[in-house]
Amino acid sequence: MYSRRLASLVAAIAVASGTVVWSQAPRPPQSPYLAPPDNVVAVRAGRMFDAKAGTMLTNQIILIRGDRIADIGPSVQIPAGARVIDLSDATVLPGMIDAHVHNAGRGDSVEMKTIVMVQSAVRDLEAGFTTTVDMDARGGFGTVDLRNAINEGLIKGPRMQVSGQSLNQRASSPYPNPGPGFYAGFTENKNINGPWLARAAVRESKLHGVDWIKIYTTQDFVGARALYEFKPDGSLLAFPSLTLEEVQAIADEAHRMGLKVACHTYGGEGMRSCINAGVDLNMHVTELYKDDALLNTVVQKKLPIMITIDDLAGLNAGDRRLLTELGLTGDKYLTRLGMAEQTLRKLVKAGVPLAFGSGAVAGDGAFPHGKQADQFAWKVKWGMTPAQALQTAFMPAANVLNYNWATRVGSLERGKFADVIAVGGNPLTDVTEMERVRFVMKGGVVMKNDLAPRPPQTASR
Repeated sequence: MYSRRLASLVAAIAVASGTVVWSQAPRPPQSPYLAPPDNVVAVRAGRMFDAKAGTMLTNQIILIRGDRIADIGPSVQIPAGARVIDLSDATVLPGMIDAHVHNAGRGDSVEMKTIVMVQSAVRDLEAGFTTTVDMDARGGFGTVDLRNAINEGLIKGPRMQVSGQSLNQRASSPYPNPGPGFYAGFTENKNINGPWLARAAVRESKLHGVDWIKIYTTQDFVGARALYEFKPDGSLLAFPSLTLEEVQAIADEAHRMGLKVACHTYGGEGMRSCINAGVDLNMHVTELYKDDALLNTVVQKKLPIMITIDDLAGLNAGDRRLLTELGLTGDKYLTRLGMAEQTLRKLVKAGVPLAFGSGAVAGDGAFPHGKQADQFAWKVKWGMTPAQALQTAFMPAANVLNYNWATRVGSLERGKFADVIAVGGNPLTDVTEMERVRFVMKGGVVMKNDLAPRPPQTASR
């Protein structure tokens, strides 16, 4: 089984910054990626972003013991013997959260899939994303093993929550047909036709160790062309792929099992089903700008929304080409990216919590891992202030995580994980600084430091 083989493969071939961690014992006495209990570090922050207030503080000290922040403020006393990291010339921020990535990509073998997943995780971490949510393993449950391997210190990567394989009746292409009159099987072999089968699929995922259930409620192709998104009049297809009753059953069963549910949806009945059925995180909702009544429901229920700009920007050229082929041009005919802009502007005006998610995919395509911070510039272009744009990657994203992780990540506060990143300039004056993260600490351990070197310091005894 893919999932079982992956655990041993990760330990054997996983690479952390180009080096194999261990070749013999699968669990050494101490991982270089986990802070020892006696770890005592003080970080001097010249500028520090207050993720909750959206303001910039100056001359702060972050005192770390083990993997947690023990104290923070302008006058914190640095204990004798503490290792001091001087970031006086930098801007310090909490580790970012990307609540929508896809670590696994295509591969001709389990081994190649494993290597790609590890590469994706390392890229995210080194870009400053110390927490991620994998929102579809593209088949199998290998991301569960990836998450566990990172937690055990086997490899370098962000702390993760995962959905495993999605419950996806929409598919990403038409059904294969191996012979006259015969289909190859249910879409991606996930039979969730009806509420009780939907509940059974949730239970099976739970047994594989996932944290989330990911569903798709709009069908994104027609005829023989994958991702042929538009009708002849230029509107999105958005054909519903699950019924309201099925979505309600999935949400109810997931919540019984301690899981959260995320929904990929673009518009129409599928979008309404997710918003009305108790789904925890609605993603894309591309056509929400057209439906003020549904937007009011989002506001009244205080539902978080995720607009994934990176993936839609990566698909934008294809959307324009398809609209041109249909003979549709001009501002009246919007791509999914154009629709997302209008929706985001309405959500910001309505005060809806916006959680950061990129939709990053494995490999080096149009929206790869490690490049997600370019979304901040898009959000500023679409009317958010730099502070508002930055905040989406902190507490709004932390609040959607399962297991009440907002008490652990999303801001620099006493008792939270010591997930600390830094950039050279001030992102409140140039938000693209976030695309050049120079320093990354996860759980009190420095994972990357490309800032100008300073002489190592130790507090005097």
